[in-house]
Amino acid sequence: MAVGELDRAMQFLAKLPGLGPRSARRAILHLMKRRESLMLPLAEALAAAARSVQPCTTCGNLDTVDPCGICSDPRRDPQAICVVEDVADVWALERAAAFKGRYHVIGGVLSALDGVGPEDLNVDGLVRRAAEPVVNEVILAMNATVDGQTTAHYLADRLASTGVKVSRLAHGVPVGGELDYLDDGTLAQALRARQAL
Repeated sequence: MAVGELDRAMQFLAKLPGLGPRSARRAILHLMKRRESLMLPLAEALAAAARSVQPCTTCGNLDTVDPCGICSDPRRDPQAICVVEDVADVWALERAAAFKGRYHVIGGVLSALDGVGPEDLNVDGLVRRAAEPVVNEVILAMNATVDGQTTAHYLADRLASTGVKVSRLAHGVPVGGELDYLDDGTLAQALRARQAL
């Protein structure tokens, strides 16, 4: 069994999402076998990211500049703000390349069980941005969980005073999905949100 620095490295890796002690041990052994080609460049990349990446003070996205590249891009539509729970959601939507507006990361969801209230999220910043004259729509792209939907309803209530149009992502049958494999909640939502052809 490894001791000292390897143990310490494994303990840190085991704290990452999706990694437990055994996966962390395998990852450390893999990195040690490829010290020059993988471990040292990874350590340098992590150190550089820790020094230069920061949250955007406008939207909450991560970048090396503030405001971030999305907020400062003149080609982005300033009239639409897409609200997401986390930076990973921004990245997912950017991969899809379907949204050309701006984002707002609120930093989580309301959760009484976890002790997360409105004051723990970046809601006031969202309301301020939505009240700007150029903004005419806020899209709530919250996860389809109980906490996500509770947060979406709370945000819609808070945004009502701004007069901005508030919409949410559609829920239902995914592209390529087969009805037989979908859960009951997804099928019920798809039927309620049906559209004319």
